[in-house]
Order: sequence, then C-alpha cells, then structure tokens
Amino acid sequence: MYCFPMAARSKVQNMTARSMHLQSILFACGLGLAPVPMLFAAGPTRAATLAYDTYIGGIESRLAQQHRSSSSFLIPEPDRESRLRQGGPVLDRVTPGGTIALPGAMLHHWRGTAFVAGATTGQLEQLLKDFNAYPRHFAPQVLETQVLAANGDHIEASMRVRQKHVITVVLDSTYDVTFGRLDARHGYSRSQSTRIAEIESPGTPGERVLRADEEHGFLWRLNTYWSYEERDGGLYMQIESVSLTRSIPVGLGWAVRPFVESVPRESLEFTLRSVCDALRK
Repeated sequence: MYCFPMAARSKVQNMTARSMHLQSILFACGLGLAPVPMLFAAGPTRAATLAYDTYIGGIESRLAQQHRSSSSFLIPEPDRESRLRQGGPVLDRVTPGGTIALPGAMLHHWRGTAFVAGATTGQLEQLLKDFNAYPRHFAPQVLETQVLAANGDHIEASMRVRQKHVITVVLDSTYDVTFGRLDARHGYSRSQSTRIAEIESPGTPGERVLRADEEHGFLWRLNTYWSYEERDGGLYMQIESVSLTRSIPVGLGWAVRPFVESVPRESLEFTLRSVCDALRK
C-alpha cells in the first residue's frame, strides 16, 4: 500500500461552506472557534512543487547509494533492535518536527521499520505486487484497486482510499510503481503518485470528483519507498513516506497542525502493521 460532500455553489458560497467545514473540525476537537474565511488554491504552487521534487531527488539519490551494498541497505536501528524483534514497528520523523513548510504547502517525511520472523523477500514482493488483494489486506482504508498496466517489475495501478481522522475523506489515486533487487535477500520498491483526486459523496448517486479549486488539499503528492532485507531468520522492512499537503491557515496552526500532522504518521503505521499481519498469516 502506498501512504485521504459538496454541491456546486458560487465562489463566495464555496468559501463559506469550507469555513464552516473547518469550524466543524475544530469543534470536533473541542476548539470552539468562530468561522474563519479560507481561500482554496487550485493545487500546490509551482514553488511548492519544485521544492518537493528537489527533496524527492535527494531521497532517491541517497536510496540509490544505500541499495548498492548489502552492508548499507537499511538505515540501522541498533538501539531498538529488541523492539523490532518483538514485532513492534519503529517510527521516526525524518524531517525536523515532522514537516517542512513550503509556499502554501507542507512536506511530511516519515520512516517506519519492522521485522517479521520467518518472512522472505519473495513473500513481501508478492504481497506488494498483488494490488487486487489490497482491499483485503489494507481494510478499511483501501476500498478499491485496479491494475492499469503491468510489465515485469513495473506496475501502474489505481486505488480508492478512505482516511478517517475526525473527518472522513475519500481519494482516488493512481501510482507508478517499480520494484528492484540487489540480490535474492535484498529488494526495494518506489511508488510515485501520478494523480490524486478528492471524491464527493462516494458510493452515492451524487458521487463526483472535486475540481482542483474545490478540493481541500489533504493530499497532493505521495512518494513511498520500501527497502527490505532477509536475515536473522526473518525479514527487516523499512518504508519511507513523503507527502505534500496544503499548509495550515495563518493563526490556526496551534489548533489544526497536530491534526494534520497525525495523518501521515498514522497512515504509515497502519500500512506497516497491515503488511506485518499479512506476512504472519
């Protein structure tokens, strides 16, 4: 897995409705704030996209170096080895504070590491490549999947995902996924979102894709990287998730930021735990 309802109105009505939507989130969190007008841009700014692409380039250069040698294939977790061997995942913020502020956007980078006794690289690759089984392995987040094209270790797939964090958001996404191996015991994959769309009223006669100037920016871009190594009688796995979301409205960071920042971490943990559970069955 890779790492979230409104009728057409005038521009002013849309702004009012979304202000009320934000207010409902704050009240649900116990924060009784007055409505705050919010302008919703049509997708990320060019500056944010360029900064994100530059950051991704640095990650992929580092991973390419890691994957050239079995001795450096994974980032070590020596002080938490016992926890990994007991089956508990280890989660780390890679960026200071968990996010990087960009023009009109936020970049989130998290890493998770886990160990499954008795598992192999082949079993994990079979699990990750079987997109048709994702709704079973990753329920209730993944609702629907479809393989659009497959050519060996290169797969294009679509996915409908439901994220529930106080509010519920449904997204339709497509991904370009590539797998590779250093040898029989060391493998990796790269997944890059090529389209992410927010869905209004999913599963109803009124279902539709929100336009760029209507959607809320819960997720604009998502890159996911798996690295896995078979040793010590099992499989060590690391997953890095890098996402781009809308920034927090000025003056509401203290209230909204903890909520927004919980989504990337919780999604990463859910994915890693679901993979571990599937490998143990």
